[in-house]
Amino acid sequence: MNVKPNTQNAKPVENAKPVEDLAVDDLRSRHLRPQDMPWQKLRFPGCEMKMLLFDPKSGLATMLMKMAPGAVLPDHEHVLIEQTYVLEGSLVDKEGPDAGIEVGPGEFVWRPAGSRHVAWSPQGGTFIAMFQIPNKFFEQDGRVVDASGKDWDPAWSQLLSK
Repeated sequence: MNVKPNTQNAKPVENAKPVEDLAVDDLRSRHLRPQDMPWQKLRFPGCEMKMLLFDPKSGLATMLMKMAPGAVLPDHEHVLIEQTYVLEGSLVDKEGPDAGIEVGPGEFVWRPAGSRHVAWSPQGGTFIAMFQIPNKFFEQDGRVVDASGKDWDPAWSQLLSK
């Protein structure tokens, strides 16, 4: 599968603080100061993020993620390629085909489209995560949702046909 995300409409999220206010169609670089951005709590206990780039028209996202010691990202599928660089702490596959693999500071992991697992951070950690489209999370009631809890198919499936 040859996937090329369309980044033409990519822009910093609303709470990001760019150095200057640029129009969406402006082709200059966007400069963010993540240290000045607030952490946003995710619906998963102990997980927070700072969105660095999000394009709602393609699903492309780059974020800083922080997980408290013992925090878990429950059963989810990487619909397209996911990439993670560990800044501090570690990230471990708790369940899935790579169960037990631990990625530590200065290490990088990428996961192919369709890979599914449960991730946890036994000692906590901070990561840079890049997604081509939001993950599918498998709820215990059978629903398939994105990280915000929205039903995945109506929110994102149309992007796969582009």
